[in-house]
Amino acid sequence: MSTKIDFSKLTLMDALDLAALIEIEAAKRYSLFAEQLGTRGTEDAGGVFESMAVNENKHCEQLAERRLALFGDTPPNVKPDDIFDVEAPDVGAPTWNMSQMRAYEIALMAERKAHAFYDQALRWVTQPDVKTLFAELREEEAEHVQMLSDIMAKLPPSAADDIEDLDSDPYKPPKYRAPF
Repeated sequence: MSTKIDFSKLTLMDALDLAALIEIEAAKRYSLFAEQLGTRGTEDAGGVFESMAVNENKHCEQLAERRLALFGDTPPNVKPDDIFDVEAPDVGAPTWNMSQMRAYEIALMAERKAHAFYDQALRWVTQPDVKTLFAELREEEAEHVQMLSDIMAKLPPSAADDIEDLDSDPYKPPKYRAPF
């Protein structure tokens, strides 16, 4: 998790833009994971990542509405290159056979990472309105952590089972052998 941002110089507009970029990055990463894994519904890893992308997009829309109401269409000073992996889960996190539980664990780690980001950033923020926004965002990330923890606690034991590769039975001979 890193940024090229000097938190002591952030304006409220910059802080809203930064928060939106963080949500966009996470939503794109979750969408990528869902696309990579595919999904058969909400009860698999791809479905978990799909739902997380939807949640991140909703949060981004809320931030964008707030920014528009306060600053209109003033061009942003913060750019996507100014952040990297603040909330987005690690690129190499998903595996083709991962369980639903493992997908939730990855999402939980990302939400904890975002909470830690805002917690750390608050130490450097000097603008009172930015401090208030970051404290609010930190609290929202804590709520997301709790929400995911609650969901995980209600999953059946089978949610922790990885998908089996039905084509790789070690006791079954290959279907075709070369003639030599």
